[in-house]
Amino acid sequence: MKLFKHGFIFTPHGFEKKDFAVEGNCIRIVTDNESETFYDSVTDCSNCYIVPGFVDVHVHFREPGFFYKETIETGSYAAAKGGYTTVCTMPNLKPAPSSLDTLNEQLKLIEKNACIHVLPFGTITQDQSGHGELSDMEAMADYVAGFSDDGKGVQEGDLMKKAMRKAKALNKPIVAHCEDESYLHGGYIHEGEYAKKHQHIGICSESEWKQVERDLQLVKETGVAYHICHVSTKESVELIRQAKKEGINVTCETAPHYLILCDEDLQESGDFKMNPPLRSKEDRKALIEGVLDGTIDMIATDHAPHSFEEKNKGLKDSLFGIVGLETSFQLMNTYFVQKKLMSLEQLMKLMAINPRSRFHLPQIYIEDGAIADFTIINLDEEHTIDRNTFVSKGKATPFDGMKVYGEVKQTFVDGQCVYKK
Repeated sequence: MKLFKHGFIFTPHGFEKKDFAVEGNCIRIVTDNESETFYDSVTDCSNCYIVPGFVDVHVHFREPGFFYKETIETGSYAAAKGGYTTVCTMPNLKPAPSSLDTLNEQLKLIEKNACIHVLPFGTITQDQSGHGELSDMEAMADYVAGFSDDGKGVQEGDLMKKAMRKAKALNKPIVAHCEDESYLHGGYIHEGEYAKKHQHIGICSESEWKQVERDLQLVKETGVAYHICHVSTKESVELIRQAKKEGINVTCETAPHYLILCDEDLQESGDFKMNPPLRSKEDRKALIEGVLDGTIDMIATDHAPHSFEEKNKGLKDSLFGIVGLETSFQLMNTYFVQKKLMSLEQLMKLMAINPRSRFHLPQIYIEDGAIADFTIINLDEEHTIDRNTFVSKGKATPFDGMKVYGEVKQTFVDGQCVYKK
């Protein structure tokens, strides 16, 4: 048995200073008069907060098919280092999980190599094409967190409606990458002032929000649980806000880079290239407002590792995607909690509580009988982001060299320490 003393634990009532123990894979709150001699180890958590392990519903672990970018092993350890105990993996793999046979290749790797809980998404369409035929959703339903074609928007409305009806019958969410390809025209950064000034081809905001608009109407018709990936535009935020007021079954996520950076921060580097792109200052303001008023339900990272060669071709020619699992909490704590824009309790809802609620994962607080998936953090410890220390194979980040506050000290999954600083 393990004893943890003097920390502030996150309970359904907020943070409380209490000691707790881990017995097997469960938590037990400890009374003051218990002797330490009964425990195999005692951890002093003074000045630390013990929180439910973070959940990221949008990561790319690249295996099977692209192990040179990331693996289940390296990705899950990067997640543990960032304080995550559960992640949901996107299906842009080779083979893409569009049948039970192809999904099983990924499930075997997860069982063998993951140090945290890894839940895959199955594709919406065959081979994650965004067109044509639907995947074998029925066969995969018991083994996936939901269905997504992330990296591709489903281009035909009738096909998406068919997918929504099937997912609704299977009691699984549709997790949508909203991107209408007819608006892209070869663009690779936001269609804004930076693109004009530096002769880059821009991606207009309509490419995202027009498909959000289409899908929300389809959700209204089908009643499916619908989740929108990496929201980046002010129009999307407003559409989602109004849909929620109408009682439409929609949730959404955004990522730290969309809340902290905008296209005015762009540099001629692959570290600043992701999809959707960094948008305007006005879009960033709308996203922050959406997070604070509850329109945006959760923070995800869209952790998308690539090799050095793939990200070292400048802003125009590098592949889309940056990494984020090892920096997400530090960035959100620094820019929102430390600046008093939100409380730590609010951040925990965004990073731990709301994702579990939406994706029907066991709700975890630090309380008697809870599964011992938790993270020990020090809010005030100063740290400089250094890509060379990342355990992920991916190193691309626009935050390299930035001073942040908050350090993950330990991460536990099922009562076992999977990361210790």
